[in-house]
Amino acid sequence: MRLSIKLPLAALLFALSTAAAWAEKADRSQPVNLEADNVTVDDLKKVSIYQGNVSLVQGTMSLQADRIEVRQDAAGFDKATAFGNPVKFRQKQEGKDEYIEGYAKRVEYDGKQSKLELFGDARLKKGEDVLNGNYISYNANTEFFEVKGAGKPGTPGSGRVRAVIQPKNTAPAEVVPQTPLKPMPGAAPVAR
Repeated sequence: MRLSIKLPLAALLFALSTAAAWAEKADRSQPVNLEADNVTVDDLKKVSIYQGNVSLVQGTMSLQADRIEVRQDAAGFDKATAFGNPVKFRQKQEGKDEYIEGYAKRVEYDGKQSKLELFGDARLKKGEDVLNGNYISYNANTEFFEVKGAGKPGTPGSGRVRAVIQPKNTAPAEVVPQTPLKPMPGAAPVAR
């Protein structure tokens, strides 16, 4: 089933995929294109369920999951949970030719708290920087990250947190003048 939606739900699904602080702002004005094998919407209970090869695209943002459940509270705030093996999302960063990608078995977004959580084999990649853990949390309001491993610390195979953070060039590299190479003794001169 292919749907094009423009509802408060669209804003939630957009937020589910990435924290708003990173997102390409132009994506917010793009239509949401959603495909799933089955969709159920209960307007009375404010619950929507999308299941079976769920694909969501809005501008540069894309999300793939096996199932997405969206719930809206009385105040109009949304909570969404995506399940997959894994859930995958990708979006271009604002003002950069760089993408944010995330993978996890479960992804939850709380619109009221602006909090994104990745559970189970969680991986977050921003440009060339990578975070891996069993759990990754990001609060867009406080810009606070938390990453946890699995199991008891210090035990073999405990699922430690891993990060790869690339150095940032803060100053332009100094240009070092090169000295011309001298010919080796007995070498024939090079024609120019």
